[in-house]
Amino acid sequence: MSNYDPKPEDKFTFGLWTVGNVGGDPFGHATRNPISPPEIVHMLAEVGAWGVNFHDNDLVPIDATPAERDQIVSDFKKALDETGLVVPMATTDLFKDPAFKDGAFTSNDPKVRAYALQKTINAIDLGVELGATTYVFWGGREGVETDSSKKTLDAIKWFQDALNFLSEYVIDQGYDLKFAIEPKPNEPRSNIFLPTVGEALGFIGTLDHPEMVGVNPEVAHEHMSGLNFLHGVAMAYSQGKLFHIDLNDQLYGRYDQDFRFGSVMPKQAFYLVKFLEDVGYDGSRHFDAHAFRSSNYGDVKYFARGCMRTYLILKEKAAQFNQDAEIQALLAEIQAGDESLAYLSSGYSADALSKLRATEFDRAALGARDLPYEQLDQLTIELLMGVR
Repeated sequence: MSNYDPKPEDKFTFGLWTVGNVGGDPFGHATRNPISPPEIVHMLAEVGAWGVNFHDNDLVPIDATPAERDQIVSDFKKALDETGLVVPMATTDLFKDPAFKDGAFTSNDPKVRAYALQKTINAIDLGVELGATTYVFWGGREGVETDSSKKTLDAIKWFQDALNFLSEYVIDQGYDLKFAIEPKPNEPRSNIFLPTVGEALGFIGTLDHPEMVGVNPEVAHEHMSGLNFLHGVAMAYSQGKLFHIDLNDQLYGRYDQDFRFGSVMPKQAFYLVKFLEDVGYDGSRHFDAHAFRSSNYGDVKYFARGCMRTYLILKEKAAQFNQDAEIQALLAEIQAGDESLAYLSSGYSADALSKLRATEFDRAALGARDLPYEQLDQLTIELLMGVR
């Protein structure tokens, strides 16, 4: 690969809330002036992105009049037409407004739950109007600070009811739209419902239309809990539930840092990129990250280019890994199987059981087998450091 410039087939996307982030945090005011959605679209086109995603209120303020809404959407569509950017995914802001301080779909107040449904339906309509085929649900306020405040079984039922209602709405409207649940363990709530990929996958199986619902795992959210992001992604993919993915970076056990992709844990990012490329994942590569608070918008562009450039560098490294003779020889040695046991791959049968019972295993030999994982890991590190 002669350069690392993104191409449309890479399907790199950013949210309006990412490059449009103004640099504020709970301890400090904004460090960048707000820029409009059309300006963000043109910035993303300039750096080579393929698409742009949004929460409803990233695009249309929550208190906009109908006339203002129509003008904003018209201006946004014009920017999309001018740049060729697409909108693959949309979502609803159910976390900023004080109305959602106790949750949206899981609020104790049935009026809040109804308002959250109404707001989401309107946002789904907007997303579909702009071309979205995936709709993400991040339940940032779906949770508790104290378990005294909410009956957990009630909250789970309310969450199920909401997604069932919305699934029926999408079916009734004939929309080509699938849902993706985005897990996160904590922040802004002390405990958020469906905190991990595994819990989200289990929850999906309880819904009326599980075929419509998958997951949108995020690097930072799994790393906050000290979990292996690759394993969660692989589990979702193995079940046909990797509907979308959020790429950023994050140190283990910290608050939600949303660093530039691959910037602090490049080895973990490498394994993730290698997995996505090896299995032929064909969805968006969405960067849900923020530039440093110290950055101006020139540096924000460098941040966005950096996310895509790092992905493409790691993609190249993954191909190099797959072609490295020494690495592949080690893997062949490690993964070598005994053809006499191939019958087990067909599953249980009386004949398989009979053969298995009759097999004599040399336990000492099994324990003594050489597994040169240190060598393999060091070769991987050297490859990533550019000395292979």
